[in-house]
Amino acid sequence: MKVAELRPLDAAQLDQRLTELHTEWRNLRFQEAVGNLTATARIREIRKTIARIHTIRTERVLDEAIRAGEAPRPKTTKRERSRYR
Repeated sequence: MKVAELRPLDAAQLDQRLTELHTEWRNLRFQEAVGNLTATARIREIRKTIARIHTIRTERVLDEAIRAGEAPRPKTTKRERSRYR
């Protein structure tokens, strides 16, 4: 699924879609282990869609925090952490 198709969905619909994808992914991994898998590219596609859903959920949480005035602390890079040692 494209990000444009996922963004309009509300939290409950995203959770439902995430559950469906995890179930399908588990079934495909089982087929792969048995040797019956024919759509090998579908595994990669599912993993990417799961990551997209998690990204959208994180963006929404951060957006709510910023709107509430509770901006999250920015992450430091590896280079910045090494300066203080």
